[in-house]
Amino acid sequence: METSLGSARSGSGYGLAKGILGRTMSSALHELHEAETKLLADLRALRRKQREISPDAKAAPQLTIGQRIADQVAATMGSWTFIIIQSALLFVWIVLNVTAFIQKWDPYPFILLNLALSFQAAYAAPFIMMSQNRQQDIDRKEAENDHQINIKAELEIELLHQKIDSLRENEVLMLTKTINDLTELLQRESKAAHEKRQADSAVKAPARAGSSRARKKTGADEG
Repeated sequence: METSLGSARSGSGYGLAKGILGRTMSSALHELHEAETKLLADLRALRRKQREISPDAKAAPQLTIGQRIADQVAATMGSWTFIIIQSALLFVWIVLNVTAFIQKWDPYPFILLNLALSFQAAYAAPFIMMSQNRQQDIDRKEAENDHQINIKAELEIELLHQKIDSLRENEVLMLTKTINDLTELLQRESKAAHEKRQADSAVKAPARAGSSRARKKTGADEG
């Protein structure tokens, strides 16, 4: 009876452990919600398409004429060559008009020079802004791409953790079942040994009683 109670307890304990681990495993497997799973699938498809695009197509985007002109103007005006050439021209302009080596075409306060520089600034600013806006668009796309990669990596790592947790929980369930099986086997062997001892005792009891009666009868005859 004790053996049956022990096996019942072990069976109930295994069922309880299995139920707890099963609930834990199911909750872990549902940590990635449907929206996250769909997002991960979309990101995987997007990265797959980007890998299929050739590197030449990525490195050389098609630019319009206006964009090429804006980039060239911004690159030229943002260089030391432009600064040195413009400084030299301004110096020559001012010296020729101050020294009057030739006829003054723009005397002090150099109104024509100020007008030319104002025109230059008025047209240079939009070109530079167009180039900066295009560069901002490129940077924004790269930032969005990096953000998508980070989200994909996070979801992949979370999914990997869930798979590892599931494997661990399955191992715990298998170990628990193995321990319970071994416990039941030991209990059966203990029960068999106990029943064998009882059978041996039952066989030896009549022999002991017969030898005892024989000793008593021998004693009586001697008396």
